[in-house]
Amino acid sequence: MTRFPATLPQEKTLGRPRPDRAAVEAAVRLIIEWAGDDPDREGLIDTPARVVRAYEEFFEGYNTDPAELLARTFEETDDYDDMIVLRNMRLESHCEHHIVPIIGKAHIAYLPNRRVVGISKLARLVEVYAKRLQIQETLTSQIANTIAEVLRPRGVAVVVEAAHMCMTTRGIRKPGVTMVTRRFIGEFKDDADLRRDFLAQIAAPSERFG
Repeated sequence: MTRFPATLPQEKTLGRPRPDRAAVEAAVRLIIEWAGDDPDREGLIDTPARVVRAYEEFFEGYNTDPAELLARTFEETDDYDDMIVLRNMRLESHCEHHIVPIIGKAHIAYLPNRRVVGISKLARLVEVYAKRLQIQETLTSQIANTIAEVLRPRGVAVVVEAAHMCMTTRGIRKPGVTMVTRRFIGEFKDDADLRRDFLAQIAAPSERFG
């Protein structure tokens, strides 16, 4: 039996005004001082402004409604009903515990139910959720749940493989370790053969075209 999430989780908001740029730059200056350096020396004097601009890019996913990305679909598919797979999508996010990078790749598959969505929209969906403070488990579920809720396909599969700089560059310091998370919905959850087919496809060597 096909099962889907009942509803998407509500977007979390701070419920208060966003700090202005000057306040954030002042906070970065304070961190530089706390680290033991001089924020007024030549190499650091423009760093607060640069950090704020970088953070605007790192966390731009908060400015987009993920569900709206999938709103436009296409029904002229000539009854195509087999698996659609996007694999090896580069993923860059930030750990919500230490605000350091999570770097890896995402693989997505869905079984269309009379309609499909442009593949660039799926890639953008990954980007929007990645460009937020995250843990990998939540990121994986958010991608899969949004596809299931908006497109209502017969099944969704998402696998994320990533390295977490919070454990490779600090703390336990284990470079080379990657984390794998998976979320299967609908027929991908119920059909072991279908699931194995998807996992085999994303494990196969990539071919270059063009």
